[in-house]
Amino acid sequence: MLLKFVAYLGELALLTASVGESLWHGRKRMRLIIQQIAEIGFRSQPVVMVTGAFTGAVLTAQSLFQFSKFGMETMGGALVSVSMLRELGPVVTGLMLAGRVGASIAAEIGTMKVTEQIDALRVMNVNPIDYLVTPRLLAMLVAIPLLIGESAALGIIAANVVGIEAFGIGEAYWKYQMENFTDLTDISIALIKGVVFGIIIIIVSCHQGLKATQGAAGVGRGTTSAMVYSSLLILVANFFLTLLLNLVFPAGSSLG
Repeated sequence: MLLKFVAYLGELALLTASVGESLWHGRKRMRLIIQQIAEIGFRSQPVVMVTGAFTGAVLTAQSLFQFSKFGMETMGGALVSVSMLRELGPVVTGLMLAGRVGASIAAEIGTMKVTEQIDALRVMNVNPIDYLVTPRLLAMLVAIPLLIGESAALGIIAANVVGIEAFGIGEAYWKYQMENFTDLTDISIALIKGVVFGIIIIIVSCHQGLKATQGAAGVGRGTTSAMVYSSLLILVANFFLTLLLNLVFPAGSSLG
């Protein structure tokens, strides 16, 4: 089992190296990149926005139920804003994209693999990495920071509605604490995590598609594996990124 895991990581590393070479030397297909931005970014907005809004709302409600025991209700806004930017916004968005975008990419490329369309690309002297993987990676790097921003913003807006309107907390105190504890450091952490999660989703999903075999059954397995492996790697990477980024950007530091 350990050897299989190490071998799998090696395959991901080789694909990542191939994509890096493609980014440096390969042909950039702007039409495909724009199409993928629309597919990954625009069409993912509804699920990301709804998830972000209700994540912020439920986090606010739960925090206020606990803070009310200590008379610290005004800290709820600060807790939600920092949590949505540093953790929940990037992670929830990454998991949603792993399910929606990752599975779709694995299914599309896997279908091309089992129907020998990828072999046809090679016959026509078209590099499959340049044509299939690189445009999706570049599109993801453009789309995921915007999606994380939307998710976090709607989570914070929902927190304001729940805290101020539903729980009746003073707006001035609520927003003062939120602004006092949130700065550019939190936004920077969100964007760094988003870039890493986006790379994970694309590399894992494309890898599962490119190695699909055994017809429709193989495509189905690859689609499921892409979603599961991407989600697991996002959660593992988030832990180590949290440790690393909190060393680089310690609490109380500010980029502003």
